[in-house]
Amino acid sequence: MEKVSLEVKAPEEGDEMKWVLDSSVDHKDRVPLRASTGSWKAALFIIAIETSERLSYFGIATSLVLYLTKVMHQELKTAARNVNYWAGVTTLMPLFGGFIADAYLGRYSTVLASCFVYLIGLVLLTLSWFLPSLKPCGDTNMCTEPRRIHEVVFFLAIYLISIGTGGHKPSLESFGADQFDEDHDEERKQKMSFFNWWNCALCSGLIVGVTLIVYIQDNINWGAADIIFTVVMAFSLLIFIIGRPFYRYRVPTGSPLTPMLQVLFAAISKRKLPYPSNPDQLYEVPKYNSNNRRFLCHTNKLKFLDKAAIIVDDGSSAEKQSPWNLATVTKVEEMKLIINIIPIWVSTIPFGMCVAQTATFFVKQGTQLNRKIGNGFEIPPASIFTVAALGMVVSVAIYDKILVPVLRRLTQNERGINILQRIGFGMLFSIATMIVAALVEKKRLEAVERDPFKGSLTMSVFWLAPQFLIIGFGDGFTLVGLQEYFYDQVPDSMRSLGIAFYLSVIGAASFLSSMLITVVDHMTKKSGKSWFGKDLNSSRLDKFYWLLAAIATVNLFLFVFVARRYSYKNVQKLAVADCYEGKSDCEGAETKV
Repeated sequence: MEKVSLEVKAPEEGDEMKWVLDSSVDHKDRVPLRASTGSWKAALFIIAIETSERLSYFGIATSLVLYLTKVMHQELKTAARNVNYWAGVTTLMPLFGGFIADAYLGRYSTVLASCFVYLIGLVLLTLSWFLPSLKPCGDTNMCTEPRRIHEVVFFLAIYLISIGTGGHKPSLESFGADQFDEDHDEERKQKMSFFNWWNCALCSGLIVGVTLIVYIQDNINWGAADIIFTVVMAFSLLIFIIGRPFYRYRVPTGSPLTPMLQVLFAAISKRKLPYPSNPDQLYEVPKYNSNNRRFLCHTNKLKFLDKAAIIVDDGSSAEKQSPWNLATVTKVEEMKLIINIIPIWVSTIPFGMCVAQTATFFVKQGTQLNRKIGNGFEIPPASIFTVAALGMVVSVAIYDKILVPVLRRLTQNERGINILQRIGFGMLFSIATMIVAALVEKKRLEAVERDPFKGSLTMSVFWLAPQFLIIGFGDGFTLVGLQEYFYDQVPDSMRSLGIAFYLSVIGAASFLSSMLITVVDHMTKKSGKSWFGKDLNSSRLDKFYWLLAAIATVNLFLFVFVARRYSYKNVQKLAVADCYEGKSDCEGAETKV
């Protein structure tokens, strides 16, 4: 959506049930009619394109380490690093895409533009397999290393997909959540379920990607799978465009970074002024001039920033003063929100490092185990990832349909439990995953030592099922919780960036995982034998998993420490003089975990 000028007759009292008064607009730039826009009727179009995009992404991501080792003949540690670098870029690019969506293009337009970039990447990926001049091995199907042109085009294609994901992922998810009005009781509860069922749709795409698509990659060729990705993505984009009349749109308001810089500049320039005795004396936009925006309650944390909202009598009215000299309480509190999420962001990275192993070492382990079932049917290595997706679907369904209703009655909390409690509970599963993975890998190495000829083929691939299932349960709590947390706790004008912050956790974790592999490889080489050999049988992944379990355990204590001191976003609909800590006009007390 482009920026528009809204000239709408103010709805009369009681019209909240008929009209959506959360500052969103319909596709004709009018106040949306509740009955014909938004809610699940719009969200289903959005979920459809997410399912197809995840099919493509996971079809590529879960088999990428196999492609790099089998087709490009890279060593395991080199392939693992390349996968982590790609995953890191893919999950950090949304920071840029989310900023563009919030500040300039709007979420709908950003999704459209990024989908076209994504499609170009998929087309290039397909051509790199079928076009004779771009094939990995030229006219022959056997070669010791791929042609240089294939490497260039292949990596260009997957990084174009990264760029497409950078705009698509944060914009689409926040655009889907925008379809629910937080000021409407029924839609607010639907929004709490949205993130749960969004991830169920994500898992549906994942399951198809790591079963049917991976089977095609293994038994037909990689190019056939690329054609499916391209066709499905183009078709789902068409469905997304058809849903345009049903969507609610947020008008971009310019760079969300500018107000934060204004708050910081104003606070520093007025640093010598005394604090007012009463928070009522801090400046806020009058209610009659609010334009349906949401106000935030004043908090006593990071009080230095409050000085930005102190009114200095310079002869002009407060409304006419420069925003670089005077900020509203809401803008000050939004700055505090961003500062407060930094410790939470940092303390969730080790969980992401555990998740990063599923697409690299976990999948590679599957290639070394017996994958035959029934009458000789062989399961593709990446298909074991289905177990993680099923674990996530089961945990989300149990949480949304059983735990939340029960916990609502017990805690009187609309969410059942606080978001950070949900995230912390999921972290326990990541620790358990690494412990189980270490024990299974130790058993596999013992099997190789007993029978070097058959090696670990005496073990079924389903030995890996527990570690995938447990991390799936953890994802259902922590990853879904992180999505909801970063969407809900950032300023309203930064919600695409909020989803990008969540994705950047996984991106930063992927980069740190690669760095950890490099550091551990270097240190263990010096002490004798590296934990990362040329292949799995000459490696000691079990020790690496124990190291990750230890890191995740220590980090859990850090997360609990940070979470217990966290204050949640506190929204009001009145001016700041009517609402501050301790007053009932706030939509929720500053609940702590």
